[in-house]
Amino acid sequence: MAARYQRCFFRCRSVLQTTSALAASSFRFASVSSVQDDRQRASDSVQWLLKRNCSVTPAQLGWLYVSLCVISMGIAIFFWLQGARMVMPFAWLELLAVGSAFVVYARHARDGEKIVLQGGQLVVELENGGRMQRAEFNRQWVRVEPKSGDGSLIEVSGQGQSVRVGRHLRPELRPELAREIRFALRASRPLQAP
Repeated sequence: MAARYQRCFFRCRSVLQTTSALAASSFRFASVSSVQDDRQRASDSVQWLLKRNCSVTPAQLGWLYVSLCVISMGIAIFFWLQGARMVMPFAWLELLAVGSAFVVYARHARDGEKIVLQGGQLVVELENGGRMQRAEFNRQWVRVEPKSGDGSLIEVSGQGQSVRVGRHLRPELRPELAREIRFALRASRPLQAP
């Protein structure tokens, strides 16, 4: 009798793993994870994380700027001591201009969009230049559609509020993201976790 239950357990577990693997593989941009709520019930969460493609982190940029300052000031001091007095003000002007450009870059390096579907809620968080905008939608009442023509931003709207997502995605991939979000919203039941 115990062997029969053990076989059923392993068979059911493999079906759940297959279901979860299919669910995770059907999304190109999303990740599926299992979470437990305060009542210890397991439910799956679908999350889309769209970020700016930055090749240099703000910390690396800071070190680059410090090294640029050291080299530029070293050259300016050398020419200052040789009698070329106008090199120093231009070196300071150059470092000020480059520093302000680096600050603008670093401020927007963390920009991104996070879309989370868990249970009956769709939560959209937009971060732009250090400002966070958050919108929560009821799963049954949300609409996902392109704002205007092909390749435009995706408008997520419902209950009197709307946000546009897809800024950090190529225009030709935005319709696919919209289809993926719609597919996850239409799922009749939460995805099973292994």
